[in-house]
Amino acid sequence: MSEALLRIEELSVAFGRRGGRGGQQVLDQVSLEARSGEILGVIGETGSGKTTLARAVVGLSPVTGGRISVDGVELTGLRGRALREYRRSGAAQYLFQDPLRALDPDLTVRDLVAEPLAVTGAGSREQRSERAAAALRQVGLDPVLADRLPGQLSGGQRQRVLLARAVVTRPRLLLADEPVSALDASNRNHVLRLFDRLRKELDVAVVIISHDLSSLAGIADRIAVLYRGRLVEQGPTAEVLSRPLHPYTALLTASAPSVRREHDLHPAQLRATAPWEGAGCVFAPRCAFAEDACRVRPEAQARPGGREVACHHADDWRARIAAPVLAH
Repeated sequence: MSEALLRIEELSVAFGRRGGRGGQQVLDQVSLEARSGEILGVIGETGSGKTTLARAVVGLSPVTGGRISVDGVELTGLRGRALREYRRSGAAQYLFQDPLRALDPDLTVRDLVAEPLAVTGAGSREQRSERAAAALRQVGLDPVLADRLPGQLSGGQRQRVLLARAVVTRPRLLLADEPVSALDASNRNHVLRLFDRLRKELDVAVVIISHDLSSLAGIADRIAVLYRGRLVEQGPTAEVLSRPLHPYTALLTASAPSVRREHDLHPAQLRATAPWEGAGCVFAPRCAFAEDACRVRPEAQARPGGREVACHHADDWRARIAAPVLAH
């Protein structure tokens, strides 16, 4: 395995007070890695902290604890001019969820794609235009579209323009926030295949944030599962989705019929039927297997095959499916 290009250690983010401290805890001691040429999928329902995680990596969300490094550069220590210079370098590129809102409607496609190069002062205007045309071809767009405005493009074309704008800087890391959520099935598959091709051609680490398990199942090498700001499980995609170790992951996969899995669980088997208070485990209020041990926060446990899970009952909750539901 290659060295991690993106390394996140005990990352915490809170919103609500000056400096981001003391408010709502959005991320709570999250640790994960992504390697060059790898696609890491980050999955979780709305409010799990997925987008905040990506924004923290590029300096758009305040970090209140932990460390982030990209290609050996410690980002959490950068301030002021140093942080601005790192952003301008284009080493890490963030693709926003809505291309139409992310792209200036008054700029042509050529100028939109070349703009990151202009910010860094890379080459002459002609050279930047040539690199922009090459980036458009790289993402499967005809350079003849370069003179069009974003509003004159289809949704799939706008998504690829956003991707061309990211790869034109020759980044080491791409972070894509729900990149196919607004696309139809045909365009969704095309864009996902494009990510798969580019990570190999460019040898970049790609982090894809999604709530759609079926999209990640066919493209991600590994999956990290977030729930209410905590990382509950991570590991190779096929293993995590087919045989989850955490009840929350099992709940996600049981609710996604298109995902291939070994278990045949119904979501109702995984949901709590009695009230629960004072949980150390954030999932305990929704978990059918919560008991007194869950009042203590579970630590991440390493498992064979590069898997990791934070659950007191990772080894026995399956055996309890047929047993009576525990009284809380």
